[in-house]
Amino acid sequence: MLDIVSRSQRGRECEYSRGEGKIATPCVIGTDPGSPAWVSLGEKGRTLHLLGAEVPLEKGLLTTASSGMGSEPYVVDGIQVVRLPLAEGFVADEDAEVVVVPNAYELRRDPRRLVDAVMSLREACGFGKLLCMLGIGEPSTAALLAYMGVDVLDDSLPRSAGISGVRLLPETDLAVGRDVSVENSGEMAREIEKVKTFIACDRLRELVDQRSFASSSSVATLRIFDDVGYEFAEETCSTVGCRFCCNSTQALRRPDIKKYREKMKSYRKPANKRVLLLLPCSAKKPYHISKSHKAFSSAIHTSTHDTLVHEVIVTSPLGVVPRELDFMYPANAYDIPVTGEWKPEEKSMIREMVGDILAQGYDKVVCHLGEDYELVEGLAEMECTVVGDPTSPASLANLDKALREATADMEPVDYMIDRNNQFRSVLEFQFGKEAADALMDEDTYAIGKFPYWKLIREDHDDRSKKTQLGMMTPERGMMSLTLEGARIVAALGQNTVEVMDFEMKGSLFAVGVVSADPRIRIGDEAIAVCNGEVRGVGVAMMCGREMADLKRGVAVKIRHKLK
Repeated sequence: MLDIVSRSQRGRECEYSRGEGKIATPCVIGTDPGSPAWVSLGEKGRTLHLLGAEVPLEKGLLTTASSGMGSEPYVVDGIQVVRLPLAEGFVADEDAEVVVVPNAYELRRDPRRLVDAVMSLREACGFGKLLCMLGIGEPSTAALLAYMGVDVLDDSLPRSAGISGVRLLPETDLAVGRDVSVENSGEMAREIEKVKTFIACDRLRELVDQRSFASSSSVATLRIFDDVGYEFAEETCSTVGCRFCCNSTQALRRPDIKKYREKMKSYRKPANKRVLLLLPCSAKKPYHISKSHKAFSSAIHTSTHDTLVHEVIVTSPLGVVPRELDFMYPANAYDIPVTGEWKPEEKSMIREMVGDILAQGYDKVVCHLGEDYELVEGLAEMECTVVGDPTSPASLANLDKALREATADMEPVDYMIDRNNQFRSVLEFQFGKEAADALMDEDTYAIGKFPYWKLIREDHDDRSKKTQLGMMTPERGMMSLTLEGARIVAALGQNTVEVMDFEMKGSLFAVGVVSADPRIRIGDEAIAVCNGEVRGVGVAMMCGREMADLKRGVAVKIRHKLK
């Protein structure tokens, strides 16, 4: 029986039980007979002892991962043993709860084959089985392997290296010239505990970034995984999250960051915005509550011309963040070192994304980036307004003057129209254009002060009848639907979770899920539907495929349900 306790992208913390026994993963298997999971060595090879089950790991022809010769997988007491190379189209046995790969050591220092094997195995196992890979785990790669989806490792590699006088640390390998096998096993156990802590805090990727520098092969493995494994990793990313650090260039390739930049390619600016204002980012998130951006606001919102101004923050690793999206993840959560130095990869990414924004068409461009003007220099004709510090009185006075002059011959736009257009841009970013059009028809409008907006629809024949479709809050980081709003989105076949016919009293558990929109991500709005009727709406606690795959755990934390 498998319970997933916490998740951090593909990394996860689980409790696996058989009878009265239980293990918590990620974990390390050793050789201690007193442990719930251990490996023994006998005349016929190794045997895995797992919570009472005894599974031979060497059986039949012992092929190597590079031989090109496959071997037949076998199942013993709910545990399936699969030797590499993996047969094409391999799918884990339906009755297996754990899939064990006994010859994974051969993938060490072979980044591309390792990435391919782990992804293939994890897909073959689905979300409901543990994946155990023996002979490959070490302190420097434990976090990376867990991040890719491996649940169980062993300490055979650290012990073997230790006997040879090599000390394995999370940071590197050191030749010390004496037996350090015990120290290596202890280091492996301590690293696994760190991995669990980072998973529980949903910050595993940061630990992976740090550990990847331990060896060139780890750097290569992470780069390849971020590239060819993007869709595989992105599926389990959350659309909400806690504060995280981007302290290396590799963080630019995080799947949640990359997904944001991909979505920005289809972003459409609010229709009424005619003047593009480029602003620097701030250390405090979301930007609009920072001291510097409050100072910018004092210079921007001095007259009705402010509805014509489109504030866009220029930053790394996101590239650009329109003001109306600054309360959404990941714009509201990232931290970067601020040194004034920009790497070529950052410069290229920012210029491309600012160029995409400019291509949507503005009458004027005002740049308030100061020394970072070089990032956008030459992309368009623009007026620079910074004198020294962007928040200096002179800079703010220049900003006010430049915006007044830029909009002098433009007709101001009503604040309600401006708010509606900004809300539409948020809805398109969150749900896509089709859903945004359905939610915001001619009878629908937004009320409230940013970012606390509510979406209201009036009855077309009786304007006194009003229905709330949803609400935005910075605490939620996106729009939360009411049942009425959920019905509109569900009618498009979007964000839906088909459930069994039962009375919904609280959270929706995976056991009650029949199927789910595979586009649903953790943190998304999820709409519980039964036979075409919306039964509830809330926050997805699993991605769509995981909801359909698992039989335990909360699938959707229900906010509103049909009474």
